[in-house]
Amino acid sequence: MTDRSQSRPPSATEPTRRATLTGFGAMAAALLLTERAAAQQPAGTPPTITPPAAAVKPAIRTLTAAPAKVRLRPAPAPETEIWAFDGATPGPVLRAKQGEKTRLLVENKTTAPLSLHWHGLRGQSEMDGVGGFSQPPIAPGTSFEYALTPPDSGSYLYRPLVIGGSSEPAERGLSGFLIVEEENPPPVDLDLPVLIDDWLLGDDQVLKPFDAKAAENAAAGRLGSWLTANGKAPPQRVAVAPGARVRIRLANACNARITRLRFDGMKPIVIAVDSQPTENFEPVRGQLPFPPGTRYDLIFDMPEEDGATAIVTALISSGVPLVRFVAEGPKRTQATPIAMLKPNPALPAAVRLQDARRSEIVIAGGARLLPDTKLDLAGLDLAKPWTLNGGVGEANGKPLFSVKRGTPVVIGIDNKTAFPQPLHVHGHSFRLLHPLDDGWEAYFLDTVQVPEGRKLHIAFIADNPGRWLISSTVLERFDLGLWTWFEVT
Repeated sequence: MTDRSQSRPPSATEPTRRATLTGFGAMAAALLLTERAAAQQPAGTPPTITPPAAAVKPAIRTLTAAPAKVRLRPAPAPETEIWAFDGATPGPVLRAKQGEKTRLLVENKTTAPLSLHWHGLRGQSEMDGVGGFSQPPIAPGTSFEYALTPPDSGSYLYRPLVIGGSSEPAERGLSGFLIVEEENPPPVDLDLPVLIDDWLLGDDQVLKPFDAKAAENAAAGRLGSWLTANGKAPPQRVAVAPGARVRIRLANACNARITRLRFDGMKPIVIAVDSQPTENFEPVRGQLPFPPGTRYDLIFDMPEEDGATAIVTALISSGVPLVRFVAEGPKRTQATPIAMLKPNPALPAAVRLQDARRSEIVIAGGARLLPDTKLDLAGLDLAKPWTLNGGVGEANGKPLFSVKRGTPVVIGIDNKTAFPQPLHVHGHSFRLLHPLDDGWEAYFLDTVQVPEGRKLHIAFIADNPGRWLISSTVLERFDLGLWTWFEVT
């Protein structure tokens, strides 16, 4: 990696005569203003002194998790009892600025322990939000303050992550977007976050009972029977001007739903994957893989014909339209091509694979799939249906590896199960290596899906100190121990 400190000009650290005089001038002006303010106050009143901006404590935002009722299916279907942040699902879109501290007080008014994981955020390990690992769980009736200083801009997903207890609070509706805004975002006419979730509902629109150890849940995860886009029945209809430029931020908050996305009537350009900028590219065959935890930022220009449509579809069964853009109103013409986001200078341009600390992950267990795609649950150990390197995750156990900060790491992930396995590396962004380890894909990831019966390799620089999970994003599998951890000192 390049040592950028060598390129810093001397003037960045050594005050010049002009800078010194400017500083004295600013100080004198401040004193003059203070004297004038004091003269205007009644006698005996102490002068008001405004602290410098850097000393002002950032305002705290409260996020309350509590029971709520929402209509997930169209009327006249009754409302469903869920858990929600501030009364809505998904929760409010939280916005932060890169490099600036954001304070969030999470109040737990549900009946289960909670913690909030900021999926993809390369922040401090004690704020990673894994209950029972990076912090004590937030007990019902209590609260916890998160202090986040996002090092990168991008689209992040927040959702519950508690050792042994994530599936139910997430399935009940506790998830949302955290958007860390770019300093110079690409110009668009509409910036639309779209969070996809699914729900396992009965005919009475009540959420079916939760049991992570139930045979089918343990084998495949809790697959919903109803899909929503931003908490509403799909497709979400969005009216935009003909020719308008649209940015979509897509996130998969499902417990276990692994699908693909198809884009019809549009030519989308991917500008970021898992929060990190990438060289602009078009999805292969107009489709993108979409396992739980994955995020994409895309930009497209609406067709210029009035009434034209552009549709984002989940490839489930014959297809479920999620968002339907409709061209309405005065036409707009785009004078410039779609801009590319600036590469993240905090991430390495290359990883020295020859110097890497190498580790292996072997995922085993689960049910077998019969020829008719039904599950063969015979012999499934419901106490430990999945194993990672022969065991399950233990917060006080031995780490997968421990390395010094700045060490290049390569992890081989061997999926010996009959199911795709999406895994999330906490606190870091990695490269997906080519099959011969002779190069990598042109984008960074924090979540990778390993196909059934396949082995993939990922590589990254372990540059974020702390203890970090590598965890299944299928939350029932995570609750049953499909995770491990590593340490950066």
